[in-house]
Amino acid sequence: MKYNFDQIVDRRSINSMKWNVAENELPLWVADMDFDTAPEIKAAVMERAQLGAYGYAETNGAWEQAYCNWWKNRYNFEISPEWLVFSTGVVPTISSTVRKITTPGENVLLLTPTYNIFYNSILNNGRNPVECQLKYSGESYEIDFEDLEEKLQNKQTSLMILCNPQNPVGKIWQKAELARIGELCAKNNVVVLSDEIHCDITEPGKLYVPFASVNETCRNNCIMAVAPTKTFNLAGLGTAAVVVPNENLRHKVWRGLNTDECGEPNAFAVQAVVSAFSKGKDWLEELREYVWQNRRLVEKFVESEIPCIKAIKSDATYLVWLDVSKTGLDGNDFAEKLRSETGLVLSEGNQYGKGGESFVRMNLATSKTVVEDALSRLKKFCSGF
Repeated sequence: MKYNFDQIVDRRSINSMKWNVAENELPLWVADMDFDTAPEIKAAVMERAQLGAYGYAETNGAWEQAYCNWWKNRYNFEISPEWLVFSTGVVPTISSTVRKITTPGENVLLLTPTYNIFYNSILNNGRNPVECQLKYSGESYEIDFEDLEEKLQNKQTSLMILCNPQNPVGKIWQKAELARIGELCAKNNVVVLSDEIHCDITEPGKLYVPFASVNETCRNNCIMAVAPTKTFNLAGLGTAAVVVPNENLRHKVWRGLNTDECGEPNAFAVQAVVSAFSKGKDWLEELREYVWQNRRLVEKFVESEIPCIKAIKSDATYLVWLDVSKTGLDGNDFAEKLRSETGLVLSEGNQYGKGGESFVRMNLATSKTVVEDALSRLKKFCSGF
């Protein structure tokens, strides 16, 4: 491989949220990577840093073209430059959109289990989360469309936040599924906010479907939040974009982001994006292969060595969803005891809403040796069940 993903980057000394743990603890919880980003991106950021003047910045044509080219070349989806709005992050976009598109006391629909911060964006702004629980077969997840349609028909429901692909279960939604979501939402006057931050981290040979690319109905009733930050480990740079084909919706999103003062790039946000999308493809392809080697390692090890838990097979994200129901513990208790007894820090499934109560989530975007250490600790802990 051209890039060395086996190299361990010491993140304990750089104020890392993920690695701000005790010396003996191994954190595989927060969804960022332990890898060095692509050297081409580092070079662009360092070149900008060398200039030394870090004043106010703005986007430019190169920033817009970088997004347009990436989605056209990779996903065969043509984005018009005028559809793009800068944002400092996907989460700020979600919170701002909740405030702008809905009113206090209205409902925001979620497919659960789902990214826990969606709940913060809803509850902190005085809105009500409505959960449509995915159907879990013991092997995989499907949408309960009867339940979804019933909940969309509630006149108090004005927004649906979709996770595409789904975090934490790693599901890539197929075109037909997205089309049906789009049809039901449009029929019931519910706007779709699609969080597509995990879209590039898919199993080699598989690609996700952008929600706005499905058909005209989806395109005219959606707000797509996208970013290179999960893909290239750039979350700390605060750079994202919102894709809004509908002009009226786009104006509302733009006004919301600027009212909330999260619509202006920092000194490095534009250069990092342009470099990532124009020069990062080779790095990404090797990253995906490395992450999936880690995933296969975890799946095989858990199946053969830890029979009391189950690794759910998935198509996307660098996260693995572990069913711990056979241990008799819920996700909170399992994660708490695991950390206390072995130092391995995983995310408890309860925080992801209905359907997550008997699960924990593990981050695989780290070196193979770290994953092996985690599996050893997990096996030791589970030997008592």
